[in-house]
Amino acid sequence: MLQPNRPHQSPPFEADERLRWVARVARLMDSQFQLPGTRFRFGLDPLLGLLPVVGDLSTMAVSVTLLLTMLRHGASGAVVVRMALNILLDTVVGAIPILGNLFDFAYKSNERNVALLRRHYAEGRHRGSGKGLVALLLLGFLVVFGLVAWGSVAVLRWVWHYFDAHPIINT
Repeated sequence: MLQPNRPHQSPPFEADERLRWVARVARLMDSQFQLPGTRFRFGLDPLLGLLPVVGDLSTMAVSVTLLLTMLRHGASGAVVVRMALNILLDTVVGAIPILGNLFDFAYKSNERNVALLRRHYAEGRHRGSGKGLVALLLLGFLVVFGLVAWGSVAVLRWVWHYFDAHPIINT
């Protein structure tokens, strides 16, 4: 008996080891740890964000790596753009001293992106390539990476010169 033509069924999200790896890294970055006695969860992202320049750039690099892995596994252009906007928002706001650190504790861009991909998988729309989009995203993230680095260095120089000109303790 012949089976009716069915669209190609890919394995579910959890069946692919690389996508499970993405989910584990996203959890580590966004919600691995919990404050005792509370439901408040946080990951390495806000902790690394406490390190000026290096922390923000390293968390952005991890997020972009996760995004590229998800893109290679069939995320559509629209989903990838939404994921990239999550990372961009997290990077730009996260780079602002103090406010950015607080924002990093609340905004979990990596887990949001995994949720977007899971929904995309559940809808059965996880096919396609997107190599051109990857190149465009890499270029965009390199620009953002450079701007965040430049802005962070500028702020640190300003703080250094401010405290050099206005010492806290008069000797």
